[in-house]
Amino acid sequence: MASFESHRSCACSLLVGFVLLAFWPSLADAQQPAAGFALERLYQSAPGSGWFVMDDLDISGRLGGAVSLTSGYARNPLVITGPDGKQKLAIVSEEAFVDFGAAITHDRFRGYIDFPVPLVLSGTSGTLGEYQFTAPSVSFGTNPDTVSDPRIGFDIRLLGEPGGLLRLGAGAQLIFPSGNRADYVTDDKYRGMFRFLAAGDAGAFRYAGQLGVHVRTLNDAPVPGTPNGSEFLYGISGGRRFAGSNGWAIVAGPEIFGETAFRAFFSGAAGSEALLTGRFEHTGTGRNLRIKLGIGHALVQNFGAAQWRIVFGVEMFGHK
Repeated sequence: MASFESHRSCACSLLVGFVLLAFWPSLADAQQPAAGFALERLYQSAPGSGWFVMDDLDISGRLGGAVSLTSGYARNPLVITGPDGKQKLAIVSEEAFVDFGAAITHDRFRGYIDFPVPLVLSGTSGTLGEYQFTAPSVSFGTNPDTVSDPRIGFDIRLLGEPGGLLRLGAGAQLIFPSGNRADYVTDDKYRGMFRFLAAGDAGAFRYAGQLGVHVRTLNDAPVPGTPNGSEFLYGISGGRRFAGSNGWAIVAGPEIFGETAFRAFFSGAAGSEALLTGRFEHTGTGRNLRIKLGIGHALVQNFGAAQWRIVFGVEMFGHK
């Protein structure tokens, strides 16, 4: 009898072992780690461009330049919905950054460099479907990613003159991988952006727009909440100029911008934001100053479009 019980116990153990082996791949798949990606979708224009994202193409003069300092805070830039459509996980609930830029201009040409520095990234870790998400833990003073994805860019005004009704231009950026992908500050791959630009002045009204392509070689499908490869970029801005004294003026108006992955072009998967901006500026020849403030929220919260954000910037610029 004891022998029979022993054999039955052994058989049960073997059966359990075979079942575990049979289902081991699915159990492992249920815990696949999400690697992270370059989350920030506030693709700033070059120093001295007027708007935060759009470009006023006001490039002129013999030789000039600009330096800029921008800082901002974004709330819930990455909230992922589970397969049931109800469970939500804020992988990145807080993001703060500071950005340093410098540009050189001549005639209708502009070249520039840009150095983004993440200050805070934090959120909530968890599992959604088959993927395990680990929230970043970046804080000021302990930040391992001193500079994340620096970039160099080149813009040209192709048609129109500063102050004219219509200006057309083009721009390109090369983004160098830098930082820790797990902190959602980089794709860990080279990226490029190519944009067709338009801007103009109609009396006191100012406008600008763009269409472009963000070349991402990283295909992060099918991880939920990720951009999945290259993106189509779009944006428009408009505002009114209120003239002050001694060359100072205030320009206030909205910027609307966003992106959609080409792989999801017809599925409606996109991210877009609206930013109400105001800038206090002194423009003309010689040295000039611009102080900018933007407050906005997501129109479609995807791919890093923040639930709401605030951005502040200072630019010094001028030309001979």
